[in-house]
Order: sequence, then C-alpha cells, then structure tokens
Amino acid sequence: MRNSTITTFILLGLTDDPELQVLIFIFLFLTYTLSITGNLAIIILTFVDPHLKTPMYFFLKNFSFLEISFTSAIIPRYLYSIATGDNVITYNACVIQVFFTDLCGVSEFFLLAAMSYDRYVAICKPLHYVIIMSNSVCRILNICCWVAGLCIIIPPLSLGLNLKFCDSNIIDHFGCDAFPLVKISCSDTRFMEWTVIICAILTLNMTLSCVVLSYAYIIKTIFRFPSVQQRKKAFSTCSSHMIVVSITYGTCIFIYMNPTAKEKVTINKVVSLLIFSISPTLNPFIYTLRNNQVKKAFEDSIKRIALLSTK
Repeated sequence: MRNSTITTFILLGLTDDPELQVLIFIFLFLTYTLSITGNLAIIILTFVDPHLKTPMYFFLKNFSFLEISFTSAIIPRYLYSIATGDNVITYNACVIQVFFTDLCGVSEFFLLAAMSYDRYVAICKPLHYVIIMSNSVCRILNICCWVAGLCIIIPPLSLGLNLKFCDSNIIDHFGCDAFPLVKISCSDTRFMEWTVIICAILTLNMTLSCVVLSYAYIIKTIFRFPSVQQRKKAFSTCSSHMIVVSITYGTCIFIYMNPTAKEKVTINKVVSLLIFSISPTLNPFIYTLRNNQVKKAFEDSIKRIALLSTK
C-alpha cells in the first residue's frame, strides 16, 4: 500500500445511526469478553489439568490462542472507534491489522486440518496413537500451521504493499480488509484480486481435502465398530470439531467463493463481523459443553478455587 500522500484511512464501520452503534458496541463488547474469557479458560485448563495433556487438547489450546489473536486484531479497534468517534486509522496500523487477521485466519484452517488428522489417528489407529502423535510431532504440526499461513499470505500482502491510493482514503468496512482496500486503490488491482482468490482457494482445497479425507476414514472405521455405545463415543469425540469446521468453512466460502457477496458490501461486512465476533465466542462453548473431560476439569478447578478461598 505505497503512496506519497495518503497516510491515514477512514473506517466507515457498519452504520452511522447512533442508536444502532450503541447496540453494536454492547453486542461486540459482550461477545469479545465472552470470547476472551472462554478461550483463556481453555488455555489455562490445558496447562493446569493433568488429564488435558493429550494431543487433542494441545491443538485445542493453540486453536484458542489463534481465536484470541484473530478477534483481538480488529474488534478492540472497532470498539474504540464506536466509543470515541475516531474512525481514523494510520497506514502502518492498517497494514499490521491486515497482516495479523490474515495470518491468524489462514493458520486456523491449517490447524483445523491438523486437528482432523489427530482425530483420524485416535479413532482409526488407536494402538499407534501415542507413537504417531508424540509431543514432538504435535509441536512440528503446530509450527507448520503458522508457517503455512505465513506462506499463503505473503504473495497477496506483498502486492498489497505496492498499491497506490490517489484520491479516496475511505474504507467501507469496520476494519482494514483486502477487498475494501482494493476497491479504493487507483492501481491496477486485477492481478492482486486473482492472487487473493487463488490463495483462498488453495487454502480451502488443501485444508478441506485433509478434513474430508480424515472424516471419510473416521466414519468408515466407526461403522465397523460392533456396539452402538462404541460408535456414539467415537462420534462424540469428533462432533465438536465437526461443528467448528462447518461454521469456519461455511462463512469463508460465502465470502470468497460467492461472487454476489463481493458486490454486496453490507452483507460482506455483516458476515465478517460474525466471523470476528460470533465464531470465536461459540467455539469455547462448543468444545466445553460437548466434552466431558473439559467440563470435569473446569468443575475441578472451580472446586479448588472455592476450597482455597475458604481457607
């Protein structure tokens, strides 16, 4: 995003209506607080509870960290804008916001793929699970998710840094995002737009293929189990992950694969808001409410805290 005149951008947000802004502020403040609290609780529990030291919870801990980083990159800034009326964001802050939202967002897809592979090994190769999913393998997979995310965003980000802005500095969004920035640029953006779409398709194809293949083998294995109880138990270990995958991929496909969504800016902004607010809020509840081990760890922690407070 190179230019010699424009050093700041103006974020239009979602609406100019003061009453709606108050409602949006309350909604975002509550969802952001719940998101941070829920994901931090998962991270703390996986550190302190000895029963949550398995690969599944290692990935869940890292997923929660990504969720916190993802939503914190944009929501606090938008809350500040609503509260103060200051919609101006500097060029450097805009670049940083794009970098972290894209990095965390793309890395999440690769981490979801790694989590599906973990579930595949746990159900399809239970006797070799400890050997295959060792601590070193889990750490390598986690690092690879971050590296893959970085490799995916570097090409479009590099092109974006060369965009020129001649007249308009008004971004029709509540945060710095690729498509609104491309819209106000006076450079030829066709190559960058195609690069963004190709990178998005590449990310979706690679990670979704891994998820689909993993669950195809998982379902095939589960139906071979002799008892209904075994099948239910196996499905319950995957259900939370499957719900999160459905929400994450569904919203992303809507934005990047639906051509009409790019034209309808308002719909795009609303869906983006849901991605940054609702998804990070729901994920901790999806994983805890459907997971007995996490619920038990949480109850044990509450009991310990209550016991210590009475002393």
